Amino acid sequence: MSENEPKFRREPAQQRKEALIEATLTLIAEQGIRGATVREIAKRAEVTQGLIRHYFSSKEELISAAYEYHMKVMTQLTEGTDLQANTSGKTRLVRFVESGLTPPVVDPRAVSLWAGFLNKVRADAQMFEIHEQTYHDFRGRLEALIGEALNEANILITPPRLRSLAIACNAVMDGLWMEGGALPDAFEPEELPRIGLESISAIIGLELTQTTEGQS
Repeated sequence: MSENEPKFRREPAQQRKEALIEATLTLIAEQGIRGATVREIAKRAEVTQGLIRHYFSSKEELISAAYEYHMKVMTQLTEGTDLQANTSGKTRLVRFVESGLTPPVVDPRAVSLWAGFLNKVRADAQMFEIHEQTYHDFRGRLEALIGEALNEANILITPPRLRSLAIACNAVMDGLWMEGGALPDAFEPEELPRIGLESISAIIGLELTQTTEGQS
């Protein structure tokens, strides 16, 4: 091994895999999927190309793993984990919307990744399956929160109607998220979550107001 080649780093297997995934995501955000070659990924992660092949059978498998990892992280960041167990469904819904429409979820890099993955999702069956699963996971969490908030307010709703509300609210969040990430300087602080809450309030028929943290 020459002095210029990356040295093998003795780290836990999961940590190595995540380092490869993060390097892949960084390259896709910067250069698109075509720029995320095995050579460049290895260079960015400071490992050998052989280590990549040890964990992933192909570049396609690594790309799919990176996409799934990214989408799950985005959902986890939106959901958050800092709420008390007895927090109301309405407050949980407000915080979900706020988190989904503020950094680090709203981020230019995240939008670049979405654009970089888009054609691959449409052309690759495995990527499409991951997209479908992560979409339903996110929408399902939003649907559960809407249902809980409406139930607390004694607003009766049928499952088909709840599904429709979740689809509409998800679309609002997606649109604002995309604009916020693509044009980060075009909006005032807290403007996107405020608009999101106002729009979702109108859709579900329940007033949602920003939390104290969101208003600061």
